[in-house]
Amino acid sequence: MLFKGSDPGVPHHELRPDRFGGPGNGRVGQPAVRTDQIVKELLIREITYLRKWLTAVLLLLPLVFAAAREVEITVRDADLEQPLEGALIRSWDGAEYTADVQGRLLLSVPDDRQVIIAIAYPGYANLRLPIPLQGNSFIAGLHLQGLMENQELVIEANRGGARSNTVGRSDGRGAAIGGEVLSRTAETGLVEDTMTAVKLLPGVGYTGFFDAMPSIRGGEPGDLVAALDGFYIENPYHWDGGFSIFDPRMIESARLSHGVFSARYGHTISGLLELASKQSAPDDIEWTIGLSTNAVDLNLALPFARGGITRGGITIMGKVTWWQPFIELAHLFMPISRNVKQAPWIASGAVSANYRFNPDLELTLNGYFGGDGIGFSYINDVDEPDLKGTSSMSHFFDNMIGFLNTGLIFNPRSNMLLKASLGAGLNETNAHIEMQDSLSVRSVPLELEESHHRTDRTIHAQGRVDFDWDIGWGLLFAAGAHERYSYWSFNREDSVTRAAASNSTMTARSDAFFTSAYTLLEYLTPGRRFGAELGLRFDHQLLLGEDDLTLYTDPILNPRLNLDFLIMENRGPLESWNVTVGTGLFSAADANLRYLEKQNIGADFMLKPVRSWTSLVGTALDFSYGLRFSIEGYYKMVFDRTYTNGSAYQFNGEGHIWGFDLLLQKTESRYWDGWISYSWNDVQYRDSEGWYYPAFHRFHTLNLALNIKPHERFHIAAHLGFASGKLAQVIESVTTTRVNGIDLYVPKYADELQRTAFSMPLDIKFSWYLYKPGSKVQTEIYLGVENLLAPLLPSTKTTVINPYTGTAEEAGGMAVMTELAIPLPSFGVKWSY
Repeated sequence: MLFKGSDPGVPHHELRPDRFGGPGNGRVGQPAVRTDQIVKELLIREITYLRKWLTAVLLLLPLVFAAAREVEITVRDADLEQPLEGALIRSWDGAEYTADVQGRLLLSVPDDRQVIIAIAYPGYANLRLPIPLQGNSFIAGLHLQGLMENQELVIEANRGGARSNTVGRSDGRGAAIGGEVLSRTAETGLVEDTMTAVKLLPGVGYTGFFDAMPSIRGGEPGDLVAALDGFYIENPYHWDGGFSIFDPRMIESARLSHGVFSARYGHTISGLLELASKQSAPDDIEWTIGLSTNAVDLNLALPFARGGITRGGITIMGKVTWWQPFIELAHLFMPISRNVKQAPWIASGAVSANYRFNPDLELTLNGYFGGDGIGFSYINDVDEPDLKGTSSMSHFFDNMIGFLNTGLIFNPRSNMLLKASLGAGLNETNAHIEMQDSLSVRSVPLELEESHHRTDRTIHAQGRVDFDWDIGWGLLFAAGAHERYSYWSFNREDSVTRAAASNSTMTARSDAFFTSAYTLLEYLTPGRRFGAELGLRFDHQLLLGEDDLTLYTDPILNPRLNLDFLIMENRGPLESWNVTVGTGLFSAADANLRYLEKQNIGADFMLKPVRSWTSLVGTALDFSYGLRFSIEGYYKMVFDRTYTNGSAYQFNGEGHIWGFDLLLQKTESRYWDGWISYSWNDVQYRDSEGWYYPAFHRFHTLNLALNIKPHERFHIAAHLGFASGKLAQVIESVTTTRVNGIDLYVPKYADELQRTAFSMPLDIKFSWYLYKPGSKVQTEIYLGVENLLAPLLPSTKTTVINPYTGTAEEAGGMAVMTELAIPLPSFGVKWSY
């Protein structure tokens, strides 16, 4: 069913009359006002406003101001003593800079305490350089690390002269966010979540508050696949998708790949979230303790040393989130919150470690274990003309997830890199719902009891091998293989009692094997004028179910090609202009594959993965003073899409998706930085009923992420978003139908759907940093508010019909959480060493 309504776009607002030039000035019966008087009045009022603004800002700033000094940092190869042009230097305050042709950079640092800066360069080991209180010139010597990928800061060899950055670049592959930028945008709110920052990137659809499963460039929300240090994680969410498991304090960087990304990765047709876990400091112990309105967390990082040489380290994180304080606050604004009997909670722990036996061999390990839950129940006494009695309901949900992954990184030769990893994980979800009604509907008694219990369990294991070989002459060859195994178990028990009891049970158990291999060739010319990546990925799926069910796909080949061009560089304020084109095929297993049963398929049933063909063209312009502008347009054709026709599975669905993403970014600033991203897309899918817009589709998504740093001890982080409405059914009329002797009201929906009202989230966070001269302990005090504009915005909730009374009511369920109409404050203190 095709939605034919027009896009509402941005609503037009009537401008208020000018405060000085209103209709009263110069009208009949009043003396005319002289121009110089108006100017004088304007100046007096504006000066008054300016004084008030400056006074307010000064009151917020710390009372003690530290002096600063400039130091010169020189980055060079520790062995050859050659300068490393383009080395990335992350300052003590999170700002990032690039070394010049001599490997030098002038940096402003505090004059009252020692600070540490981080330095990275492709192909070299990262370095953390202490800047003591004395001295104005320092040399940073970096050691070669073979071809080991520098994942700590998401630094990649610049293609076509593009500057590396931590928000995103138009390279046809995706956008990245890391370091201090990730910390400022994700460490905020009632639940600190890396996905909070990811949802601000170009190409990510708006989801609302209680939803960490966005649509990526028009794809299904559940199609986003996450890989932590190369390990794929199934269902990496808390509270059934409300938030992700990726606490920003355990993540160093996140890269969202939603273009034509490398053949190294697959299992998705829309988006891949590559995350790098935090590593310990090479030369010192670090710890962080955080305490907020609803959470407490502890991070500890210890280096491994042998013979006076740091060999690696271990980072341990633990966190408990408990929403009882928030629930108590919600009682003041949302009486329905009093039904919450078990406050939402999350408990988690993570570990990340690495150990270098020698410069050519390194062992890595990362793991996670956590759980979450929520429960509520209510009793509602109804006394209306057509409906009397009591209705009760209880719902309890809990979830457990854990995994452990270990790997080896080996350089058999200076131009070769071999990586191998092996890991396993567990995920189990339990949900229990009970409902009981004892009602009188227009004097007709109605007794109803329902009980529903669901258990969903996944056990998975995987191993992969990757090999890179720098052939020379700008060529790099890579190949690898990956095997994933999943055991799926699903059990559902339903009991419904009306006039008679009705019980049903559904169970499904299956083993799934996902086999993948790839090969690719990269080429980069001297001067990086032209770069290319040509890859081929092979995927295969095998499903073994109950009743001797055996299904498998044909071999799936996914070729991919990316071309990068440096059009020009160093032309006045223009530092570089790059153009990227790419095209490729992708495949993924359908999420409902785990529920497939033999009785739901025919004799000629053929298992197929969901496929897509994606093509794009993009350009990026880098200017002086850290300004960047990029635009990327794409088209995606989806085919072999899975849907159900009754109880039978069909694999002939298709879709057409096209759109573009804009990014305007300001980096390398001491006082402010941020970005504006805008995404537009048109998404249409087809199944047996025809073409339609999916329920999650929105035409427009706009995000402004702004970080203001008026002083080193006071920072302001703000996020303002705008998203056009999504589809909703429109009730055309209400009819009645007789069920068990009772007339129930049933809505009749219009053929054409309509868009809900727009959404405009505003989140703000104020951070104060306290420290003593000469001390290594820093204190951060922050105050944040999410959803600040909620009370002023139109409701985005849909309407449903009460089946007993026929009255219209606002829909409940997840919509209550995703579009909360109240601001959500948070307060916290963090101590770090």
